[in-house]
Amino acid sequence: MQANITVKLSVLNRQFYQTFALAFSATRQRLQPGVLRVLARVQGEEAILDLGCGNGELGRELALRGHRGPYLGVDFSAGLLANVSLGEAMPPNIQFAVVDISRPDWTASIRGRFELILAFAVLHHIPGDENRLQLLRTVRDLLLPGGLFIHSNWQFLNSRRLRARIQPWEAIGLSAAQVDAGDYLLDWRRGGYGLRYVHHFSEDELRSLAAASGFGVIESFYSDGREGNLGLYQVWERPQAAVS
Repeated sequence: MQANITVKLSVLNRQFYQTFALAFSATRQRLQPGVLRVLARVQGEEAILDLGCGNGELGRELALRGHRGPYLGVDFSAGLLANVSLGEAMPPNIQFAVVDISRPDWTASIRGRFELILAFAVLHHIPGDENRLQLLRTVRDLLLPGGLFIHSNWQFLNSRRLRARIQPWEAIGLSAAQVDAGDYLLDWRRGGYGLRYVHHFSEDELRSLAAASGFGVIESFYSDGREGNLGLYQVWERPQAAVS
C-alpha cells in the first residue's frame, strides 16, 4: 500500500473516533468476555501498557481489582479519554495519556518497559503491512524479556449484520486496487453517519506478523459476540533472548 493511502486511512480513523467519541464510548461500557478472560491471568504487580485504551474501562476494572503495578492507558482520541474523568477517581498507579500509536514518534512520552502490553481492537485499525510490522517491533522493544503482548482483532466477517456495514472504497475516493487484501471500509450509524478503516486478520496472518516482529505465539482463541467468534485473541511472548 502506498504511503499516501495509509496516511489517508489513518486520518479517516482519527477523524471518526474524534467525531463519534461519545457515541462510541456509549457502546463500550463493559469489557468483552475475551478481555475478562485475559485479565484473569493478571497477577496484580505487572507494569502494563494498554494501547488504544478508549474510555478507560479496562483501567477502571484493574483499579477495582486492586491492581498494584503501574498501568498506563494510551489513546489518540482525547474525546474518548475525556470519559475517564467521568467515573470514580483512579488510584495513582492507574494513568492515562493522549498518544497516537500510528505516529512514528509515539513512544517519546513512554517511560520504562513493561511486563504486559495490551491492544484490544487496535491493530486492525493500523493500515499497511509495514506500518503494522513497525508498530509490533516497537511493542516488542517496550516489553521486558519474557513479557507478553495480548491483543484482539475484530472478526466482523463472522457476522451477517456487520458484513452489511461494508462500504465501497469509492465512498472515500479510493478503489479496491489501492488497498491491501483484507482491508475494509465499514460504516457507523449511531449518532450520525461515519466511516472507518478496518483490516480483517486471519490466524495465519497474525502468526506471520508475530514471527516477523520477533514474537512467539503461545495462545490463540475466539470470543465475544452472540456466537463467541467476533474477536480473535492472541497471546504473544517476547523471547528471553534479545531478537534483532
